Amino acid sequence: MPFVTTDDGTEIYYKDLGDPTAQPIMFHHGWPLSSDDWDAQVLFFLSKGYRVVASDRRGHGRSSEIGSGHDMDHYASDVSAVVEHLDLRNVVHIGHSTGGGQVARYVAKYGEPQGRVAKAVLVSSVPPLMVQTDANPEGTPISVFDGFRSALAANRAEFFQAVASGPFYGFNRDGVTVSQPVIDNWWRQGMTGSAVAHYEGIKAFSETDQTEDLKAISVPVLCMQGDDDQVVPYKDAVIKQAELLSNATLKVYEGFPHGMLTTHADIINPDLLAFIEQ
Repeated sequence: MPFVTTDDGTEIYYKDLGDPTAQPIMFHHGWPLSSDDWDAQVLFFLSKGYRVVASDRRGHGRSSEIGSGHDMDHYASDVSAVVEHLDLRNVVHIGHSTGGGQVARYVAKYGEPQGRVAKAVLVSSVPPLMVQTDANPEGTPISVFDGFRSALAANRAEFFQAVASGPFYGFNRDGVTVSQPVIDNWWRQGMTGSAVAHYEGIKAFSETDQTEDLKAISVPVLCMQGDDDQVVPYKDAVIKQAELLSNATLKVYEGFPHGMLTTHADIINPDLLAFIEQ
């Protein structure tokens, strides 16, 4: 399997598929998943002739189970290692949830300064800041994230089952058709990764203030969000993202859940393509 070794010795697994001369699209997964979460998008964009790249975050999926570096700075640095190893240019970076934070930090710190980024997409993403603070009173109370940590430490398998079968895909809503294979695939991806990485990653996605990252980005950015997102609240994320970005397009989907990339790929994929091709 293809890996890149970072400066601190972490082995980052990546997929590099399609025509190597085509424009690359790089996908960045959410917590606590892996690059496999992008299967519906990988196959779609390969069919459209794009080069598709996706990596597993450190401590997630097939990347090294390492006890350190579970923060946005290392996440972005790891992305840069993959991009530079493959010498990717004119890249469209698409991030979901925590992966959106990873994209924002990477584009601001590495991608734009190096001239390697064409566009970015933030899907149901955590920037600028999830946790409630004096400066962010509408954020989610820290007690919620403490609860995540407690549940993960007590029984990670049960916690992940509850997330996948409930709020992540909106399967806890009346009238929604529940897909057990989708739940099982989410659980499989989560349990493949490291408990330490997942535990410490909660702090990374909830307490990292990425206001300055968003302000520093000048390439076109599409911000996509479902208005029934129970994981990253709609009003607390996407509106602020669009306001802080200098070149943003905002698209909100009525009734769509946090995991809309899977549940509504038939709608999301064409919209991604339209943004990339415009």
